[in-house]
Amino acid sequence: MLIDILSEKKNLFETGMQTVLRGQESRLRRVVIQNGNLVTNVRSEESGVCAKVYLNGASGFAATSEYTPGAVDKIIASATENAGFLDKHNIEKRMAYPGLPANMIKSPRMIIDYEQKRIVELCKEIDAHIEKNYPDLLSRSVVYREDTMEKIIVSSDAACGHVAYPRCHIYVFLNMTSKDSQPVELFKSFGGFGHIEDHFSDLSYIYEKIDELYKELSEKANGVYADAGVKTVILHPNVAGMIAHEAIGHTVEADLVQGGSVAGPNLGKQVASELVSIVDYASEAFGKPAPLPVYIDDEGVEAKDAILIENGILKGFMHDRESAQLYGVSPTGNARGYAFSDEPLIRMRNTTVLPGKNTLEEMIASVDDGYYLIQTGNGQADLTGEFMFGISMGYEIKKGKIGRAILDTTVSGVAFDMLKTVDMVSDTVTWSSSGTCGKKQAMAVSMGGPAIKCKISIGGR
Repeated sequence: MLIDILSEKKNLFETGMQTVLRGQESRLRRVVIQNGNLVTNVRSEESGVCAKVYLNGASGFAATSEYTPGAVDKIIASATENAGFLDKHNIEKRMAYPGLPANMIKSPRMIIDYEQKRIVELCKEIDAHIEKNYPDLLSRSVVYREDTMEKIIVSSDAACGHVAYPRCHIYVFLNMTSKDSQPVELFKSFGGFGHIEDHFSDLSYIYEKIDELYKELSEKANGVYADAGVKTVILHPNVAGMIAHEAIGHTVEADLVQGGSVAGPNLGKQVASELVSIVDYASEAFGKPAPLPVYIDDEGVEAKDAILIENGILKGFMHDRESAQLYGVSPTGNARGYAFSDEPLIRMRNTTVLPGKNTLEEMIASVDDGYYLIQTGNGQADLTGEFMFGISMGYEIKKGKIGRAILDTTVSGVAFDMLKTVDMVSDTVTWSSSGTCGKKQAMAVSMGGPAIKCKISIGGR
C-alpha cells in the first residue's frame, strides 16, 4: 500500500502555478497454462511519482521511479522549472484553469496481494476441468491477468485523493478442428474489478460458461461462410460495445476532436437513430458501481458522467481541464495516465449504449434474413468514424430464427452512418470489463451496451 508522502509537499507548490502530484504503484500478475504446461509466470511492480505544473497555457512535467520525500522535492522543482521555461517561449497565453472543489476522495477498496502460487493453482484447476470434459480439443489455454493501480493525487487547486483500482481476469481459449480440417478458436473472459476472491472463489459459474464456449466452438467448427454485402444484423452487446468504444468513443475525446475528428462539426446534430444514446460513466452506472469505477482523475478532477449521444443527438465530448476550458464546459474527469511516468490523456472509462425497450427474442424474430454477431476480435477505427472489426462468432438468422454458426468474417462501415440505421435496441445492458485501450499508452477500460439491430457491411469468404 502506498504511503502518503505527497500531501506534506504542498508548501513547495509555486504561487500562481497550478500543480498536481501523483504517486502511483502498478502491479502486474500473469500466468499462462497451455495444454497443461505452465509457460508464463510473471509477477512485477513499479512505482514512482510525477508532477505536472500549468502556467499560462504551458505545462511542465517531470517523473521519477524513486518514491521518497527527497525525490518528490526534486520532481516538483523540475516540473516547475519546465513550466517556467516553456512559458517564456509560449506566445499564446491562456488563463488559469477554473478552480475546483478541494474534496478528499477515497475509493471504497484497496489492493489485496495474493501469492503467485494461489494464482497458478487456480489456473491449473480450470485447465484440469477443461482437459477432463472436452477431450476432442486441438489445444487449450488458461490465462490469468491482473493489472492493478493505486494512486495518490495531491492538487493545488482541485480535489485530492487516494484510490485503488484492482482488476483481474481469466481468459479461456479453446481450439478445435473444423469440418474442413482448419483450426478454429474462441475465447471467453471472466472477472473484472476486484480480486481473486471476488470472482473465482466458486468456479461453477465459470464452468457453465466454458460449456457454452465449447458448444459455440463446436457449432463454429461446422459453420458456414457469411454472404458478403450490406445486411440486417443484430449486434450482441460485446460487438455493440466495441463499436461504441472504438468507432464512436475515440471520435468524441476532446483532444482528438481538436485533432480533426468527425465529431467536431457534428456537435448538436443528429448522428444516430433517436433510439441511440451513449454515455461514458464514471463510478456508477444504472444505480450500481460501474464495472471499472473511476472516482478522481489524474488532474484532481472528481469524475463525472459524460453524456456523449442523447436520443441520436451528439451532446458533448470527454474532457480534461485544458479542453474543458477551451470549450467552455466543466471537466468530466477523463484525464488518466497508465504508468507513473505517463502524462494523463483524455481516456474513456465505462462507455456504453443505453438500453432500449425490445427483448432480444423480439429482435431476432423481426429479421427475415440476416446475422446475429456475438463476438469480435481485433479491429480498427479512425477519426472519420470508419471502422473494420473481425467477427469471431456469429449465427445466421433465417425467418426470425437462429440458424447455422458462421466462420470468421469482418464488418465495416462508418459509425455515425451505421447508427442511423438502428431500429431496435434491447432492454438489457451487458458489460465487458477486460479491455485495454491502446491510445498512446495502455489503459483499463470497460465497454458495454444492449443488443442493437442495424444494417452493416459484412464480409464473405
